[in-house]
Amino acid sequence: MEGEIFVVTGDGQGHIHPCMQLCNHLSSRNYHTTLIFPSNFASAIPSSFTQHPLTKAAQITSSGRPMPGSDPLLQQSSQDLEAHLVYHSRNPGSPTPLCAVVDFQMGWTKGVFWKFNIPVISLFTFGACAAAMEWGAWKCQAADIKSGEIRTIPGLPEEMALTYSDLKRKSSGPPRGGKGCPPKPGNRPPWVPEIEGSVALMFNTCDDLDGPFIKYMADQTGMPAWGVGPLFPEQYWKSSNTSSLIRDGEIREQKRQSNFTEEEVIQWLDSKPRGSVLYVAFGSEVGPAAEEYPRLGNVLEESTRAFIWVVQPGSDGHVPDGLDNRVGSRGLIVYGWAPQLLILSHKSTGGFLSHCGWNSTMEAIGRGVPFLAWPIRGDQYFNAKLAVSHLKVGYRVTDDSSQMINKDDLVEGIERLMGDLEMKKRAQMLSAKFQQGFPTTSMAALDAFCDFIRQKVN
Repeated sequence: MEGEIFVVTGDGQGHIHPCMQLCNHLSSRNYHTTLIFPSNFASAIPSSFTQHPLTKAAQITSSGRPMPGSDPLLQQSSQDLEAHLVYHSRNPGSPTPLCAVVDFQMGWTKGVFWKFNIPVISLFTFGACAAAMEWGAWKCQAADIKSGEIRTIPGLPEEMALTYSDLKRKSSGPPRGGKGCPPKPGNRPPWVPEIEGSVALMFNTCDDLDGPFIKYMADQTGMPAWGVGPLFPEQYWKSSNTSSLIRDGEIREQKRQSNFTEEEVIQWLDSKPRGSVLYVAFGSEVGPAAEEYPRLGNVLEESTRAFIWVVQPGSDGHVPDGLDNRVGSRGLIVYGWAPQLLILSHKSTGGFLSHCGWNSTMEAIGRGVPFLAWPIRGDQYFNAKLAVSHLKVGYRVTDDSSQMINKDDLVEGIERLMGDLEMKKRAQMLSAKFQQGFPTTSMAALDAFCDFIRQKVN
């Protein structure tokens, strides 16, 4: 079909990578696609991305997550986008604009697209469960839940009922790089005004993980909602057809500094028994509190379990002195970047102590690795509840998220996780749904989206 779809991405790798993959899926269906991205992430767009004849990329001034109004960066970003659309509309050879798929983080762009009568679909780069739980907590006024109370959310699975502990959270402050603090659980989610006026919703997930929650969001908002993910690179799905290792270097062109090469990590994992290694990583934006790092280090040292611990840049000062030497070959402490897909896809990896960021959650589920969930902020709490309560492929490190994690919680949690063979079987069964490549339900959802847009334009 001759027509153009604009895809607008927010800041950060967790937004840009899924949006690029969405463009690839749409281009493979013969749509022209243009990725609109903030200029400070120009280096994150590989040259190979625009080699497809139907795929283009256009940058706008980086505005972070501005407040509407007088923000000069926001005004410049709006002008950049408007200028691009004006040029597009005046170029006789340009395909007809069909719609814009907008990362809700960039919801301010809706007004610009509407000037050109281009309908907007709101994209969530995280899962439908977190969105549904945030919406449901708001609608059932969960902010006033009392200790011992259980409050079900009509329309959602019973095991996802809200408890007092679900809403107790210690203040984590803004993530590395700013971007503000999340709202209190039970209040209106900040993305609600960002999706108003959209004609549909899109989620970076699939029915196998998030089916009831996708349906709930469609019912609640009165808009079509589709799970079109996980939006991983094509190479991920090719590797998922076998039990072979996934090489991060082949999938993600941007590598950062690390004290170990991929080959050294493979050699270390190869030396360990199947399912024996605990992988500990918290992503790039959040991490434990300064006083929790030494507790984690001491537990890993005193444990008999083999482990890989990824220590984020800036946090190395919190690691107990000499830990590397004392644990010897039983532990691998990675400072900086780690090949996460490689580690999760290796047969020796048996558990994942994780913050439950959405990309990490999907990557581990796709490779059959169960969780010890240590959520720190935002959607991670409900991603953890999805894994633990609904999918039943993990445990929580503690039920009281308002307190610092203590040593006993960690010791008990690690032993429960690594010793639970039934949970490992469930995780493997769930991952089997990903072994045939990109989910068929997500292919069908993309087809439904294309049908919807075709009818919308006609």
